[in-house]
Amino acid sequence: MTTTGADHATAFTGPWWWSRWRSAVLDVGLALVSALECAAEGVPFARDAGIPVSAGIVFGLLAGSVLVLRRKWPIAVVLVAIAITPAQMGFLMGIVGLYTLAAAELPRRIIVALAGMSLLGTMIVTFVRVKQDMARGDLTLGDWFVPFAAVTTSLGLTAPPVLLGLYVGARRRLMESLRERADSLERELQLLAERAEERAEWARGEERTRIAREMHDVVAHRVSLMVVHAAALQAVARKDPEKAVKNAALVGDMGRQALTELREMLGVLRSGEAAQRRTAPASASASVPAQVRAAASASVPLAAVGVAAAAAASRMAEEEGPWLSELEVLIGQSAAAGMVVDLSVEGAVRSYAAAIEQTAFRVVQEALTNVHKHAAGAKTHVRLAHRMAEIAMQVENEPPPEPASAASAGLPSGGNGLVGMRERVLGLGGVFVSGPTDAGGFRVSAVIPAA
Repeated sequence: MTTTGADHATAFTGPWWWSRWRSAVLDVGLALVSALECAAEGVPFARDAGIPVSAGIVFGLLAGSVLVLRRKWPIAVVLVAIAITPAQMGFLMGIVGLYTLAAAELPRRIIVALAGMSLLGTMIVTFVRVKQDMARGDLTLGDWFVPFAAVTTSLGLTAPPVLLGLYVGARRRLMESLRERADSLERELQLLAERAEERAEWARGEERTRIAREMHDVVAHRVSLMVVHAAALQAVARKDPEKAVKNAALVGDMGRQALTELREMLGVLRSGEAAQRRTAPASASASVPAQVRAAASASVPLAAVGVAAAAAASRMAEEEGPWLSELEVLIGQSAAAGMVVDLSVEGAVRSYAAAIEQTAFRVVQEALTNVHKHAAGAKTHVRLAHRMAEIAMQVENEPPPEPASAASAGLPSGGNGLVGMRERVLGLGGVFVSGPTDAGGFRVSAVIPAA
């Protein structure tokens, strides 16, 4: 019997062609019994054939010992059993050989042909022997007994071992097929667990990027305005106390707004993560096999955080905005910080999906933040166009009046603003372009499908 899967390499632990020592001991024992049987049957054969008794015994021992090769060469064993049938030898070898032949993985035509030869040979020999016994007077039954004895004897010595061998061989092949399917299923489950871990890792990376982009958009703009107002406050604190008080109030308002938005985002993230931790194990237990759950149990909590982050960001976009209707407030804040901003809107104003309005607002917000950072005091033009199938926005600033003014406020830049805008726009199937203008300024353009 062969083995499959990982056990195949370690299955053959017995001597020579035997897979196990137990099989070798069984075959040697059967061969020894068969040799003794054939040796005993060789005595009357030698007397009938007129040869020395010792020669008949040696012939029987050699013929019967062939049974030791039944697992290696079952066809040869059956052929030897058929060859010595006229000598009325090898009954055990014939039965065991036919069983082994039928159980082996051989073509059915070979099994049927050899079984038919054994059946025919046994029938002929039995017919002749019974006929001779009746002729000598040893049997006094009618002529009907001769064919009856030949048929029943041949069927009794041939059919049971062949049928049993076919059943055992089919069962063995079925067990091997089930074992192979189990091994294949185990490999598939392991592969599914590895893929689940890869998807969870990818989801964690995506959500980390998304959370970082949200935090940047929420905080960076207001903090940049706070820094600009603080620099202006420092410049006019002694010259114009009234304006200094106004700038200080603006700094306080923007700081409180930034803290409020940050607190709301963290609160939604925490509540979403807690809900996901409560629901994820139950749903996973109902829909995922035990091996997959065991293999991927280490990644479920982290994957739940990514799902919670996505849900939190979606809820913030739907419930908190920002909306395009707040664009004038945004531009007013930049104007209060000393920026000259010109807003123009083309087309009929209408509402869009939350993700589209949020992305459009964030693009304008980040572009204005970049003007504060890199071109403080430069005149800026904001254009918004409502078209039939899309919404377009463009933020273009002129060269700053003083090249050193950008660095005077001490605003840091991590280079993530343009990357975040591009990711947002491309994620909605839009087009994003940014770069310097011929006049020395900078332009940010984006087009987002309205659907």
